[in-house]
Amino acid sequence: MTREAPEDEAGARAADAAHERRSYMKGFLVSLVLTLITFGVVAFDIADRITVLVTLGLTALLQIAAQFRWFLHIRLRGQARDDLQLILFTALILGLMGGGTIFILANLDARMH
Repeated sequence: MTREAPEDEAGARAADAAHERRSYMKGFLVSLVLTLITFGVVAFDIADRITVLVTLGLTALLQIAAQFRWFLHIRLRGQARDDLQLILFTALILGLMGGGTIFILANLDARMH
């Protein structure tokens, strides 16, 4: 049994920490750019309503993908079953919350008329 020298272990830990910091910085920059795109499209009114809504939807999906990839460390390739269950449960909760909100607001709107 060979054991790595303490210097090698410390170097490997430092390299892993630097790699993780770079990964978080990439995620931060991607999230920041997506947020600025969304803010710019809405604040400066540079497109018609449908284009703005489509842009907001696409940037929201990309933002979710960025959060999964760089901050939650969930990748779609070769993932464990637990990660898939996490994604599906999150989608279920978001669907229930969004669908329930739309249902309630539509019901209230129908009662107002």
